[in-house]
Amino acid sequence: MVKTRFAPSPTGYLHIGGARTALFSWLFARHHGGPFVLRIEDTDLERSTPAAVNAILEGMNWLGLDYDEGPFYQTQRFDRYREVLQQLLRSGQAYYCYCTREELEALRSEQMTRKEKPRYDGRYRDYQGPPRTGVEPVVRFKNPLSGSVVVEDLIRGNIIFQNSELDDLIIARADGTPTYNFCVVVDDMDMGITHVIRGDDHINNTPRQINILKALGAPVPQYGHVPMILAPDGQKLSKRHGAASVMEYRDLGYLPEAVLNYLVRLGWSHGDQEIFSLDEMVSAFDLGGCNKAPSAINPSKLIWLNKHYLKTLDPAHVARHLSWHIGQLDIDPSTGPALPEVVRAFAERSDTLRDMAQAAVFLYREFDDYDAKAASKNLTPAALEPLRQVHAALRALSSWQAEPIHEVIKQVATTAGLALGKVAQPLRVAISGTAVSPPIDITLQLLGQARTLARIERALAYIERHSPLAEK
Repeated sequence: MVKTRFAPSPTGYLHIGGARTALFSWLFARHHGGPFVLRIEDTDLERSTPAAVNAILEGMNWLGLDYDEGPFYQTQRFDRYREVLQQLLRSGQAYYCYCTREELEALRSEQMTRKEKPRYDGRYRDYQGPPRTGVEPVVRFKNPLSGSVVVEDLIRGNIIFQNSELDDLIIARADGTPTYNFCVVVDDMDMGITHVIRGDDHINNTPRQINILKALGAPVPQYGHVPMILAPDGQKLSKRHGAASVMEYRDLGYLPEAVLNYLVRLGWSHGDQEIFSLDEMVSAFDLGGCNKAPSAINPSKLIWLNKHYLKTLDPAHVARHLSWHIGQLDIDPSTGPALPEVVRAFAERSDTLRDMAQAAVFLYREFDDYDAKAASKNLTPAALEPLRQVHAALRALSSWQAEPIHEVIKQVATTAGLALGKVAQPLRVAISGTAVSPPIDITLQLLGQARTLARIERALAYIERHSPLAEK
């Protein structure tokens, strides 16, 4: 049975690279019908924070990456790590190292002077003497001195490491706390992880972890190291390149479906297909489709995907995400049209949910003033009579639906001998404050009869105030 895990360190938010790793691990498990584990690697007590843990859980939840086991916290497993540590010490596969920091720094300096690779020289590897007074020892793993470790990477192919190049790794600090590489091994062993999918920044950790697993007599998982994500300019991704955390993408107005589709195509392909539903991702995903080279983010691609999902997903589903953005504008959506109807009306002209929410504010709240350019062009003396006629005809409407609304506007234009736009555009500015909205009949239907009439009256008063020579 396939079993994968996502194991972030809670020292910051769930960033886009971590989210892609989580997605790939989740998809691989789902594709093979196996469980997916969430593990919080919080042994870095100085940098790990509850806020970062919450951010990871919130990001996973927003993306919809559900986990079958966990979240497990390494800080709650220290007794287990000590147990395995003692096992390695008893079997002679680990030892106490009494080197002081000064001695290690001197060793490093000597090696660099000789142009050698800085590394621990194993001086306490076979030490049988008494403990050194005044020195709190670390525990090191006794790495094999010869032979090689072959990492059968599912993405990159075989990667060979010579044991002679690997020094004896510290697996417990002087204060007794276990180190990252040791905790990972014990967790993967205890949790029965069969496949480890992670960033390629972990490649050098892998042979060390394999050697510890073998020393414990544990099965060795299969590994797949995913290349890093680069900025559009090919540089290392950083905050200056835009959204740093997954939740920032939510705040910017992206749908989780768009972000997932975007992430899966960052370094993985399935023929020429660009659009993937979650079910399609699960069905098609395999590590053989992963690129070996890094992938660069492409903000325009994410916007394109987001527009696609705004237009094609169930409006009721999109509305649930839109509701959060409406709330961020201090608007109670119950004071205006139903949000699924807003989605239907605005999806074609919106890049993001944030755009959509801001464009729809006039449906829920009175605007302070008209857009100056739109008003000067459309709220003119020439618009006065057509607006009066539209107001009268709309007030008499018994069915407030788009079709009869459209007929009213069309009839007023025909009677006045005007192009439809000469009536519709002043009406649009009158009711929305700007020159841009969905089709005017749909916009009026959403706004409601009472608000529409009140806003036309307001526009008429505006024209009269600003055009003293206009007919009264």
